Amino acid sequence: MAKTVSDLLELVEMEEHVGGWWHDFITRRSEQRFPDAAVRLSDIQHLLGIWFRALGGDGGLEIAGADATLINSRRTLLQRMAGTNKKAELAWRDENALRLPPEIDCFADRDLNRDLYLWLGALAAMETDDEPEPWFTHNQKLSRAALERYPGLHDKYLRLVETHLQQRAAGRWPADEMAQEQAIRRALVKPGSMERLPPARRMPLPVPLWLHPNPPEAAHMPATEPAQNAEAGGGSAKELKEVPRKQTEQAQTQDEDRGLITVRMENLFSWGEHVNVDRGSEDEEDDQRADEVARDLDKISVTRNGKAAKTKIRFDLDLPAESEDDEILSDDLMLPEWDWKKRQLVPDHCRIIELVAKDALAIPLPERLNRTAAKLRSQFQALAPARVWHRARPDGEEVDLDAYLRYRTDRASGCNVAADNLYRQMNAGARDLACLLLADLSLSTDTWVNDESRVLDVIQDSLYLFAESLAATGDQFGIYGFSSRKRDPIRIHAIKTFDESYSGRIRGRIEALKPGYYTRLGAGIRYAAEQLKQQGAGRRLLLILTDGKPNDLDQYEGRYGIEDTRHAVQSVRNLGFHPFCVTIDEKGNDYLPHLFGNSGYVVIRDPMELPGQLPLLYARLTAQQH
Repeated sequence: MAKTVSDLLELVEMEEHVGGWWHDFITRRSEQRFPDAAVRLSDIQHLLGIWFRALGGDGGLEIAGADATLINSRRTLLQRMAGTNKKAELAWRDENALRLPPEIDCFADRDLNRDLYLWLGALAAMETDDEPEPWFTHNQKLSRAALERYPGLHDKYLRLVETHLQQRAAGRWPADEMAQEQAIRRALVKPGSMERLPPARRMPLPVPLWLHPNPPEAAHMPATEPAQNAEAGGGSAKELKEVPRKQTEQAQTQDEDRGLITVRMENLFSWGEHVNVDRGSEDEEDDQRADEVARDLDKISVTRNGKAAKTKIRFDLDLPAESEDDEILSDDLMLPEWDWKKRQLVPDHCRIIELVAKDALAIPLPERLNRTAAKLRSQFQALAPARVWHRARPDGEEVDLDAYLRYRTDRASGCNVAADNLYRQMNAGARDLACLLLADLSLSTDTWVNDESRVLDVIQDSLYLFAESLAATGDQFGIYGFSSRKRDPIRIHAIKTFDESYSGRIRGRIEALKPGYYTRLGAGIRYAAEQLKQQGAGRRLLLILTDGKPNDLDQYEGRYGIEDTRHAVQSVRNLGFHPFCVTIDEKGNDYLPHLFGNSGYVVIRDPMELPGQLPLLYARLTAQQH
């Protein structure tokens, strides 16, 4: 097997054969399948979900098969891209899901077919919302980004390229098609080396190592005619508008009487909700598959040598051993969950485990935050009410002249009033306010914001400064973190309860925070509401700090999680509390209005600004509530 790029360059050069046999060549190559080495998406779907998110992919996207209906809607286009083959390994990402082939059997080696799934997941994780660019240059850009960011993928990629080039290296080639084919081969071997795809009379052979050149639209979006682009492999307008009639009718029926905002937010939800899909959500089956994924993840490495443990991606889907885990405070609290399909609240559906960091030592504030913390404390001390006179009291330091004059006036007018509440007392001021900060500690917080800081590091700094600021005001506040692994358990980390004073011990708990599992946000919000109920303050604020959409291993990923979170937020508002979401998810504007309303959230564009912005945001929110 080739180990270097220079070795593979020998496979790029082609002997020129001008003339026919093109159709026979396409047919012969498209029929080259290895069913005995096939890998099915259903076998590694959970693994791919974790892999995709660990490499920085959108945590709100589900991993789904390239549905046959979507493929059939562009049957002619796909046949052009893949010869007569109806099982072409074409993958793409839309606003709902990363869509991968239901089965890959294009290589004789099963490990290569599995590696192709992993490579496509890594490629999709590099996708951004930049301006669209031609398929040929776009896939080179994604490939280069994946290899530069994760050097451990290099050997896997070269093996895939070598095997694929050997499969392509035969046949008779007209001159224009040969130039096009050589450009594709060079782009595969050295991503980013080719600026353009030479034009040719026919479409090139499919490239299973790249994403779809012209992906189908999601079901709810009308098909539109794309610009004609030889590089992107465009088809005719008629071909691209063939959306199945039955599914269009079904989507319209579901959307009737829901109002404008629901139709607009439908873009967030899963394609799987518009078709009859067996989601296979039996708990026992999910547990078994999750265990298989945990074992399978041990084999994944993105290190250069595949052996370095410190940089190896590995996630245990089972909870840590009790001796290594945080101390359990309670594990018997059960909370409901909203089933949007049945339109009912399912009682006792989620089990809460309350945890606190074991043996967290008292530590000082990190030195890097001292200057910012001092400035914030000075600003927040101005928010604390000054000492005030409490008037009309039964006893106190002085006579309340206003109360005494009212008393004498009432008596002079003939009213028989009691001579009480005639004094005033000087007391320290206090704002009638309680705030609970709920921090998302899911798996995605282990991703890197830059070369020095992870999302979790940014969250920890934010919690430090938030606590320093609120301690200066005297406001009641609590800080909790959460993550989940399906509905049992929901892990709640008590960082600071309302009954505790802010101290070095609280800072030690912040320092001890670790990335958890998934984001069952509805359960976290309901737990926070239960804590706020126990506070006697007249105004109660729930601040939610997160970095992505609600998601979990089961059906919570997709519309189910979105609707449960929305129901939880509405329940909090019905209690008279004020929920507000702070996110560093760049796509937050796409789904947060549906969950929190247009004025119930804020998106922090630069995650590194979050620590300084969070306390100031709290100051503005509480000032608005006076």
